[in-house]
Amino acid sequence: MLSSKVTCNSHGQDSSYFLGWEEYEKNPYDEVKNPNGIIQMGLAENQLSFDLLESWLQKNPEIAAFKKHNNDQSIFKELALFQDYHGLPAFKNALVRFMSEIRGNTVTFDPNNLVLTAGATSANETLMFDRDLKWRTGAEIVPIHCSSLNGFRITKPALEDAYKQAEKQNLKVKGVLVTNPSNPLGTSLSLHELDLLVNFISTKNIHLISDEIYSGTVFSYPSFTSIMEVLKNRNLMNTEIAKRVHIVYSLSKDLGLPGFRIGAIYSNDERVVSAATKMSSFGLISSQTQYLLSEILSDKKFTKTYLSENRRRLKQRHEKLVKGLQKTGIRCLQSNAGLYCWVDMRQLLSSDTFEGEMELWLKIVYEVGLNISPGSSCHCSEPGWFRICFANMSEETLAVAMQRVKLFVESIVKKNTQSRHQQLLKRDSRRSKSLPKWVFELSFDHQREVGDER
Repeated sequence: MLSSKVTCNSHGQDSSYFLGWEEYEKNPYDEVKNPNGIIQMGLAENQLSFDLLESWLQKNPEIAAFKKHNNDQSIFKELALFQDYHGLPAFKNALVRFMSEIRGNTVTFDPNNLVLTAGATSANETLMFDRDLKWRTGAEIVPIHCSSLNGFRITKPALEDAYKQAEKQNLKVKGVLVTNPSNPLGTSLSLHELDLLVNFISTKNIHLISDEIYSGTVFSYPSFTSIMEVLKNRNLMNTEIAKRVHIVYSLSKDLGLPGFRIGAIYSNDERVVSAATKMSSFGLISSQTQYLLSEILSDKKFTKTYLSENRRRLKQRHEKLVKGLQKTGIRCLQSNAGLYCWVDMRQLLSSDTFEGEMELWLKIVYEVGLNISPGSSCHCSEPGWFRICFANMSEETLAVAMQRVKLFVESIVKKNTQSRHQQLLKRDSRRSKSLPKWVFELSFDHQREVGDER
């Protein structure tokens, strides 16, 4: 018998997010082989700087062959044998240095407080407290509903409302989970928001998990501020509050290596570190992967160049998407990070409802040939917002996508114009039929008199 957790739908596999993926996989776009296929714009993957990594590997072939730098001695056997749950010290040291570098070295991280996991998904589940978080743990997720009126920023009333909503459901709130920079907004949390969160968990005596897997993708002002920096600046590092703050990190987004399954939990609470270390035995990172990444991240010249160039490329690609959408009359939330844009398509909805959003989404997938993510799949409380990814494709493919959007919007505008014109004609026709006969006679006489004067 299969476990009920395996057979239930709480993982969200039947959500619009996954349905879009399924349609893409049935009919994937290819510039030559399938030019009318669906373009994948629902995947937050960074392929813009992959050439930099490949170039490093070409310059350091002995690393990929699992040989030591200073001689030709193979270390394959050493890496292939049993590894400790704690991971390779060299990799953990290199990873915490890289995490500090991303944050401008404003904070430092202790490798002893770091637990390696097979990707950020595993890290989040280990800390849990939907999909990825609630499927096996049974945890309930209560969204913090933010508004487009203030750019979807976190507010104290929004936090309190979410807390009250949980209480109404007889749920005991254990903590708050945020992504910083935000997915799907593409914005880094402000210092004000971070302070609000620290104050909130302090008052409620709960935990805070800050998912910072997009921290290296911040490409414009304002710069990224880690929750650890807030704790440090408020002199809270050695307090009970700091022990209830945890960070999730991964190399899936910053380095574009989701297939390597590199995730990590950072916590100031030794009990959390101890428990997470034991649980990590169910999802370890291979020693070969750790070794390869430790060598790459230890090359400070490379990491500095990579982070700078990656940010430049992300900014350039982001601008292309925003400008491409603007030309069609579609605007995006102003953002400064991430591999996607939060796009406002409310003016294209047939009705201001989530049914209208799903209707529009289906048209975009099947008629336009773009797989994007509707806001409802991200728990957005306002219909008409969509997440569109821009870093997982070539510039040429993005241009094709923008051309498709342009033609789609033009067709909608044309239909709406024709519909309004027909409505006006019907209205004028109804008015004409309702006018008394003498009005038409008077109008005819007037026209005849004007004609005689000419």
